[in-house]
This record gives sequence, structure tokens and C-alpha cells, in this order.
Amino acid sequence: MGIRVGTASWTDKTLIESKRFYPKGCTSAEARLRYFSSQFSFVEVDSSYYAMPSASNSRLWVERTPADFVFNIKSFRLFTGHQTPRVALPRDIEAALPKSSKANVYLKDFPPDLLDEMWRRYAEGIRPLKEGGKLGAVHFQYAPWVTSAPEGQALVRECVGRMPEFTLAVEFRNRSWFDGEDRTRETLALERELGVVNVVVDEPQGMKNTIPSVWEVTHPTLALVRLHGRNHETWNIQGATAASDRFNYDYTDEELTGLADSIQRLATYVRDALVVFNNNWEDQGVRNARSLMRILGIAPGPEELF
Repeated sequence: MGIRVGTASWTDKTLIESKRFYPKGCTSAEARLRYFSSQFSFVEVDSSYYAMPSASNSRLWVERTPADFVFNIKSFRLFTGHQTPRVALPRDIEAALPKSSKANVYLKDFPPDLLDEMWRRYAEGIRPLKEGGKLGAVHFQYAPWVTSAPEGQALVRECVGRMPEFTLAVEFRNRSWFDGEDRTRETLALERELGVVNVVVDEPQGMKNTIPSVWEVTHPTLALVRLHGRNHETWNIQGATAASDRFNYDYTDEELTGLADSIQRLATYVRDALVVFNNNWEDQGVRNARSLMRILGIAPGPEELF
């Protein structure tokens, strides 16, 4: 059993501006990643949701982190049913799309050959992480309007079929996937059939775009827990300029102790359990991650390397 604790991103703007995590003089991209990976054994890459990943960056991440460090990487937003700004696409792909006055595109807007090319480039962009032995899971966080209806299930199957060489983790943002015991059993059965990781979430409840915490394992060797915080007021905040505006929550030690018990039980069923803090306002995530590591008895890295 191994439990790894980390955060979503190591370069969030508010984290850097808080000046409460990175040591003085730790200002370059290389220095920040080296320091982060000295403190934690795992991180989630969120930039790949907003823009296609590049193989050159993946190679640098492999070189700049310890041999046992693990990355999870988020799927590009197009593949999970989200609206995708045309400016976020590779220029040649955007130029080849049918002309439109709309700023955003969806999967349905892509001719089959261009969609094939997008999937190919995405896989090429993250392959160095896999070849370097540092890729945990590719994280697919589906849009809130992707329901458990046949069309939603078909989208999940499509994603799995597109990436046969990678381990996929699946997170839903529509309550229909876990609406009652029967639907929960059906969703977990689908995940087990496809061999994907069921993402256990901790997040506010009572909204259509939130799901309950389902502490179940669906992959033979890997479990993933994402801690979004419990801030109802900001979950659907309007006009947010960054993800950190939404996930502004500071876990108490009491809350973390309760989560630690559940995480330890989950970890008994798999080889590796990954825990990511997505409450990324200033240094909340890294502080909470260190606290959880202390509660779990995981030794932290040295406080200062610079």
C-alpha cells in the first residue's frame, strides 16, 4: 500500500504571489518544480486542460523531478465535452476547422480526421511522462452537462478507446451518475468494465453539478481522491477569473483526520492511492497537503532547499 499526497498544479498564480511556500530565490519554472517535488511525491497537471500538452515540457518535467515522483495529467477540455475556445487549439487545427463566428467549439464541430489528429497529438504530448515511468493517470473531468444517459456513457467509452496505452481516471460533474443506489452500481460497473479509476471527490453537496463521495475502487492497482473543498458559496461563483476563485477552502485538522481514515481504508485495496488537493487559493492546498501527510504519518520533504 502506498499513499501519495499532492496538489493540483504547482504554479497557481495565487500560490506564487502569497510567498508562503516557495523559498526566497525560487523563481524559475525549473526551481519551482524541483522544490515542489522535494516536498511532495505527486502532482496533478492542470495546464493540459486549458491547452494541449507538449512533449518538450513533459521531458523537462521528467528530468527535473526525483525518480519516484508521479504526475497525473488532466485531459484537454475538448475531449470531456467542455466548450473549447478556438484560440486554445493548435493554429493549424483551428485554421482547418469549418469557419464560424463562434468563439468556442465542441466535439461535434470536428471532422473525424481533425479529431483523430487532436487525440494523436495529445497522446504524443504526454508520452514522455509514461516512458519516463512518471505518469499516474490521465484525468478526465467531464462537463456538468455530460449525464449518465447513453450519450454520456458513449463519450466515456470513446475516451477509453482513444487511449488504450494509458490509465484513465474518470470524474463526473453531474449528479445523475450517482443518483441513488441503482445508478451508483451501474456507474461503478461501467468503470470496472472499462478499467478506469473511479475518482472519489470531496466537494459541496446539494447542487446538480456535484456528486457524492463514492469510496469505491474500480481499477486493480490505482485509486484517486480529489479534495475540492466544501465551499458552497464559491462552487458556482459567477465571473471567476481563475480556478482558485472557486476552490477557496481551508480544511480543518478535524476534517482532514476524517478524510485520512477513509483514504487509508481505500488504500488497502490498491497498490497506489493518489490524493490531490484542488483547493488552490494561495497556499491552502500545500498547507492542507502537509497536514494530511502528518496525520497519515508520511514524512514531508525538508522545508528549505535554497
